[in-house]
Amino acid sequence: MQKEIQIHISENQTITELSQLLTPYNAEVYLEKKDDSHVIEVNLKSFLGLITMRLQNGDNVIIRTEGTDAQESLKAVSDYLT
Repeated sequence: MQKEIQIHISENQTITELSQLLTPYNAEVYLEKKDDSHVIEVNLKSFLGLITMRLQNGDNVIIRTEGTDAQESLKAVSDYLT
């Protein structure tokens, strides 16, 4: 499953929380961001991967999920980032 969203996060939201949010889900969750000349894709359960993305409000990203809890994890990430 996948969904394109625009990032709208508050100063209180952290990438640590985002990574921990996915712990209970049996799913692989990836975030894809197009940056000037290349595409960055990271596993959202990877804290270091999230740091390299340098997410900012207004960024357009694609959330992609695979696994038993794909739909639930997609909704959780989408709700957190918008």
